[in-house]
Amino acid sequence: MLKVTVGHSPGAGMKREFASLTPQEALHVAIFIEERNAEIYHQFAELFAEFHDPESLEIASTFWDMANEERQHGTLLQKRYFDRYGTRPCSITEDDIRDFIEVPRLENGDIFAISKLKVGRSPREMALEIAIAAEQGAVRYYTRLSEITEDQELRTVYREFIDFESGHTDWLQKKMADARRTQGGTKLA
Repeated sequence: MLKVTVGHSPGAGMKREFASLTPQEALHVAIFIEERNAEIYHQFAELFAEFHDPESLEIASTFWDMANEERQHGTLLQKRYFDRYGTRPCSITEDDIRDFIEVPRLENGDIFAISKLKVGRSPREMALEIAIAAEQGAVRYYTRLSEITEDQELRTVYREFIDFESGHTDWLQKKMADARRTQGGTKLA
């Protein structure tokens, strides 16, 4: 498959480490990460909605919620980018870096077997676990970068990302607590 790339930074064809990015590039890539995740969650939702059974529809609903949340996060990061850099262009995207940051993953088909396994977790909890794992991975990644970088401006950007992703994690953990108080769609006291 031929991949045509337009507007890449010097050295196109050579992927860069996220840690090598400037603060402007890091923020630009973070916007792409949020947009990518919104699309992944939307695709997960569409996949589960096709099954039409109650558990799959519950999972789809959770993934649609997460897609919307990621879009909102992308919008917030775009505002930060505009506030700091105005309309100054930046051509680097997530495709230009080697690192895989905050990628939601469906592992081992566990979530597909929820109705058969009766593992003590609701379908919503299992969907939220996927998102929490992605967000926690991002927090660990940015924490590591903030600890090893010597550039103060980059350290500040990484710490902002840590706060941002920690906020995502807190929001998801609240959703998880709500899911644990809910059984069969009825709130328990």
